[in-house]
Amino acid sequence: MNCIALDDEPLALNVIEEFCSKIPFLNLVKKCTSAMDAVQIINQQNIDLVFLDIQMPNITGLEFLKILPNPPMVILTTAYSEYALQGYELNVVDYLVKPIPFERFFRAVNKSLELHNFRHSEVKSSIPENIYSTGHVVEEPEKDFFLIKVEYSTVRVNFTDILYIEGLKDYVKIYTKEKMLLTKSTMKNMEEKLPESRFLRVHKSFIVSLYSVAKIENNRIVIKDTRIPVGEQYKETFYKFVDSNRI
Repeated sequence: MNCIALDDEPLALNVIEEFCSKIPFLNLVKKCTSAMDAVQIINQQNIDLVFLDIQMPNITGLEFLKILPNPPMVILTTAYSEYALQGYELNVVDYLVKPIPFERFFRAVNKSLELHNFRHSEVKSSIPENIYSTGHVVEEPEKDFFLIKVEYSTVRVNFTDILYIEGLKDYVKIYTKEKMLLTKSTMKNMEEKLPESRFLRVHKSFIVSLYSVAKIENNRIVIKDTRIPVGEQYKETFYKFVDSNRI
């Protein structure tokens, strides 16, 4: 992955340069002390990742990130832990507090690599046809998972593990067989990502896995020990599903 480092402290840049030199999949293209230099490089070259300091003269790292129309992946590097929430809201990959241990740096760039590989696989799967030297069209298998951002990690969630999803304004709770995951998203976005054959929205605040429904009691869906209401505007669609699967 091509990366740049933006920091007004030369010593901090030297640390990142040393760390990058130890990781084979990182190519540090440039160390920048100026936001304008960084913008120019991002516009001229294919940059996958930016190591970005927050406290800089003239423009902060967060302000810099907001002005980029299509920003690369970003790992924040700062001495101030109080900016963590703002960084999360801007979808940074990770948040490293100085002085940065190499082990923590390595974990952060591994997250970046996973996300980078996933994005490239998404681009490949969006191509309608894969034609190899034989000339035959090979259909891509249906994707059975998605990746979500949980705090500063990118987490894979298999569709088969999801029990139900609960909406909370700009966040959703994804209840799986093992645990609950909180991520910044909307119910509309969740509906678009989930396969219709497996999931159904039954309430403005709930999407259920049809394979996890144990029983229905008084307009409430029972999944394990949880009872989920069926909203008025969703009843017709839900009970059509019930009738079509009733013996």
